[in-house]
Amino acid sequence: MIRESEITFAGSYLDRADRLRGNADALAGYLADPATRVLPFWQGKPLFEAGPGPRLAWLPSGDPLVRDRAATSLFLGLDADGIAHFAVDLSGLAPPDGDPATVLGLPETRQFVDLRAVLPELNHRDAGIAAPAKGIFEWRRSHGFCSNCGARNVVAHAGWRFDCPACKRPHFPRTDPVVIMLVLDGDRVLLGRQPGWDEGMYSLLAGFIEPGESVEEAVRREVHEESAIRIGDVRYLTSQPWPFPASLMIGCVARAVTSAITIDPSELEHALWADKAEIADALAGRHERIRPARKGSIAQAILRAWVEGRVPGFQPAPVPGLEALP
Repeated sequence: MIRESEITFAGSYLDRADRLRGNADALAGYLADPATRVLPFWQGKPLFEAGPGPRLAWLPSGDPLVRDRAATSLFLGLDADGIAHFAVDLSGLAPPDGDPATVLGLPETRQFVDLRAVLPELNHRDAGIAAPAKGIFEWRRSHGFCSNCGARNVVAHAGWRFDCPACKRPHFPRTDPVVIMLVLDGDRVLLGRQPGWDEGMYSLLAGFIEPGESVEEAVRREVHEESAIRIGDVRYLTSQPWPFPASLMIGCVARAVTSAITIDPSELEHALWADKAEIADALAGRHERIRPARKGSIAQAILRAWVEGRVPGFQPAPVPGLEALP
C-alpha cells in the first residue's frame, strides 16, 4: 500500500467548496474577511518564505499586493476552521525577465520559487494546495481565447472556468492523464532514461493515455513502444497530480511476459532491468550507476514502496492469448 501522504501534490487539506464557486456574495464576503489567506503567484511560481524548509507565504486579503483582485482571483477552498484560501496571479505586475521581489517591494525573506526547484523539500500540505493554483494559472495563460469563436475569455466560477462573452461557451480546465508503470519481471523492475536527464538518472516508464484508451491498454502500449516488452496483468497503485503543466500521473504495477529489451531511441536513451537490492542501493545513494527519480516524484514513491514490500505481487499465470499478439 502507498499512503496518500507519500505522494507530493496529493491530499490537500482544503475543502474545495465547489458549492460556493457560483455564490458571488459569499466569495465577496470571504475576500473582505481579514482572516482570509491569499497566495500570490508570478509566472507560475508561488510566493515562499525563504530559508530551509520553504513554506508558502500567505498574505491577508487586505494586503495592497493582492487587494481588489476579486475578478481574477482563484478560490482554493476552506480549511477545517472555515478560513478561506485564495490565489492571485501577479504576473502582469513585473516583467518575466526581471526580479519580481524587487519590483513588487517584497521583503528579502520572500521569493517566488518554481515548485520543481523545491520539490524534494516541499511541505506536504503546501504542495497539495499549490498544485491546483499552478495548474489553473497555467491553463489561463494558454487558453485566453475562446476555441469556438476566438473572443477573449473572461474568468468565471471563482476562477475555475472561462466564459466566452461573445458566444457564451463555457471552458473548463483540462487534465491530461499519464500512466507510469512499475513493470516487474519476478524480482526485477524495468527502468529507462530519456536523453538530457541528469547523469545516471533512471525512472519508471511513463506516457500519455490516448483518446479511447483504457489505463491498462495505455500501460501495455507505452511499455511495448518504448522497450518492446510485452505486458500481462496491470493493477492500479496510486496517483499524483502533476501541474507541469496539467497532468494526472496514474501509477500502476504491471507484469512483464517478455524480458528482451529493444528501446525506441526516439523515446529512450537506455533501459535496463534492476533487482530489488539495486533499487534499494539507488534510493540510498549507494548505487554506482543508477540514480532514482527525484524525491517528491511518484516514481520514487512507487519504487520505495516496492523495495519495502508494500506492492502486491502477481500470480504466475499469464494473460490468455497475450503472448500471441504481434
